[in-house]
Amino acid sequence: MLRQLGTTRILLPNLRPIRYITMPPATPSSSSSSSSSSARENNVSKGRKQQATLGRFFSSINHKKPTKDTALKNESKEETKEENKDDSDSIPRKKIRLSTSSSSPSIMAESKPKSPIKLNTERSSSPASASASTTPTPIVADHTLDPKTAVSKPFLCAIPYKEVCQLFQEIETTSSRLSIIKLCSDFLIKIMKQDPQNLIPVTYLFINKLGPDYEPGLELGLGEGLLMKTISESCGKSLTQIRAQYRELGDLGQIALEARNVQPTMFKPKPLTVGEVFNNLKMIAKAAGKDSQTKKIKLIKRMLTACEDGVEAKFLIRSLESKLRIGLAEKTVLISLSKALLVKEFDANKDFDMELLETAEGKIRDAFCQVPNYEIVINSCLQYGIMNLNEHCSLRPGIPLKPMLAKPTKAINEILDRFQGETFTSEYKYDGERAQVHLLEDGTMRIYSRNGENMTERYPEIHIGDFVKDRNETKTLILDCEAVAWDKEQQKILPFQVLSTRKRKDVLAKDVKVRVCLFAFDILCHNSNKLINYSLKERREILHRVTTPAPGEFQYATELTTSNLDELQKFLDQSVNDSCEGLMVKMLEGEESHYEPSKRSRNWLKLKKDYLEGIGDSLDLCVLGAYYGRGKRTGTYGGFLLGCYNDNTGEFETCCKIGTGFSDEMLQQLHEKLKATVIDGPKATYIYDSSAEPDVWFEPSLLFEVLTADLSLSPIYKAGSSAYDKGVSLRFPRFIRIREDKGVEDATSSEQIIELYENQSHRSS
Repeated sequence: MLRQLGTTRILLPNLRPIRYITMPPATPSSSSSSSSSSARENNVSKGRKQQATLGRFFSSINHKKPTKDTALKNESKEETKEENKDDSDSIPRKKIRLSTSSSSPSIMAESKPKSPIKLNTERSSSPASASASTTPTPIVADHTLDPKTAVSKPFLCAIPYKEVCQLFQEIETTSSRLSIIKLCSDFLIKIMKQDPQNLIPVTYLFINKLGPDYEPGLELGLGEGLLMKTISESCGKSLTQIRAQYRELGDLGQIALEARNVQPTMFKPKPLTVGEVFNNLKMIAKAAGKDSQTKKIKLIKRMLTACEDGVEAKFLIRSLESKLRIGLAEKTVLISLSKALLVKEFDANKDFDMELLETAEGKIRDAFCQVPNYEIVINSCLQYGIMNLNEHCSLRPGIPLKPMLAKPTKAINEILDRFQGETFTSEYKYDGERAQVHLLEDGTMRIYSRNGENMTERYPEIHIGDFVKDRNETKTLILDCEAVAWDKEQQKILPFQVLSTRKRKDVLAKDVKVRVCLFAFDILCHNSNKLINYSLKERREILHRVTTPAPGEFQYATELTTSNLDELQKFLDQSVNDSCEGLMVKMLEGEESHYEPSKRSRNWLKLKKDYLEGIGDSLDLCVLGAYYGRGKRTGTYGGFLLGCYNDNTGEFETCCKIGTGFSDEMLQQLHEKLKATVIDGPKATYIYDSSAEPDVWFEPSLLFEVLTADLSLSPIYKAGSSAYDKGVSLRFPRFIRIREDKGVEDATSSEQIIELYENQSHRSS
């Protein structure tokens, strides 16, 4: 009797299910009738034909019939062509090999070695590694920096990426900040037991970055269209379906989760590791050239295919979007990191008192403000101890520290009240771009923006070494300056709008038409002397001693030291006449005059001419949407929906509609600039009311500086709504300028909006 023919169902991504006929091995019989023998021959013949068809199917996948050697050789060539030689940590393709045998055909799983046709699912790319264990191999993700010598060395991270995603999922459903800190610190403690260096890539994944802000080429910059296409191709769904779901959900991560959960797989993929994901994200960010888009898509598809479940796919896509949206703020990560490093340094089973934890947190925060590089900070903690961090991790030329900021004030009387009985000084507040200038020991120079972006190539005509008095005495320094557009003929300051017309990339000195003058107002480092804990009076003296001004190129900020009300008023009027924004008023002597990186300090107050009426400060708000123009504004956008940034949740909260302050020319420029960022609907990170829905929505890409008469509670706008039953909105907002020197996450925060509203209410009462 013939055995019943069996069937096996195998699913391949993006292919319809294919039914393969499984033929049993031929069993010899000592006696059989001629009719049964004939039937057997017919069935065997039929099976061989089906096997030949199957062989042609697999050949079509590999373009030719592969042998054991040629399959490996061809794949090696293909991978070499598609990726650079450093892509050793990315996910190799799964190979399907076909072999033949003289015995009766049979398709079996790879766990059955006697099968004539084998589905080889090993992920190696060479014969040597093909027989290796399936245990995840530690991946070289990138390089860490020695805290003192900054010499790069490789670090390994074989933590399963699935574990990080499961933690993200738990954080997303947790509202208590203390609970989130515990979840994060417990996870960091656990991974440190395997290897303390695991902290570095995991911390960067926590804050959704690939490295320090000043390092170029670490912005993913992936559009929603590319990610939709990748999800579609990886998960077997049409692009139309993905777009329809996105319009409904507004969350590509959730779409990837649902698509991945219902997608059948032919075999269990090798687990992704943190090292693989982190390294691939960096490769995607750095991909450039005409084939870069193809390389990015291939890397993303290979990672999506390797995700074990929908949760991994969800957070992988969100990481690619640079928006985790789980309520994990960077300051929460810093606290968790402090606790984990304390446990490592002291006693793994010890419960630390709050005072020690706050001290450790302060040490890490201060170190990070001076050296905003988690690799250097973490390595310094591991090598020297968290309590000794301030001795081994401090500002250094070549790494931009986070600048000190000023609090706004509305009147000179407020300044006199604040500095009563203290020595203070006033400086012009220049209408330009913050520039932190570094002179390095090899004579080269770096210029960094207020958010740490390296903008040296933007100012090729500036050579800070030309303004150093004695190069033998001064090897390195860090200056805090303002770069201002300068009219060389009339020897005067030009408006910021003129400065903003300069090219931002690939600028040649011979092509520069808008000249700049650097106005230096502080020195933070001179040779090996870290000056931030010197008084402002001492820092000013050192600045004047080691540098030489040059009119129209490098000058000191105009300053006046007086506590006389009339003299201050005249100085404010003079600053406005000299094309400045107003005054910066600073504590001059004592501990309170020290430079406080990253802090918006009450020891620096700013008084701008525009602040004398209104809330006392301008706001930098993100453009979320626009309303079509009517009348003479037909054909452009007539108004814009603006929002502030909630840095605890990563969401943009609407706060006003603006249509005042724009020239016709500016509206036309904005229309051209923004139409390329139009999206189908609001992003999941936009918190808005449907009654204020704009005609078009934008990808967040642009900040407006805005003035307003005052702030009020509103049932329509959502800024700061977590603090009140209603949101805070701007009354009579007026456009001032585009803030091209800031990223969208540098927008005025919800906390700042709340603080301004409460200060206004306090003044009114």
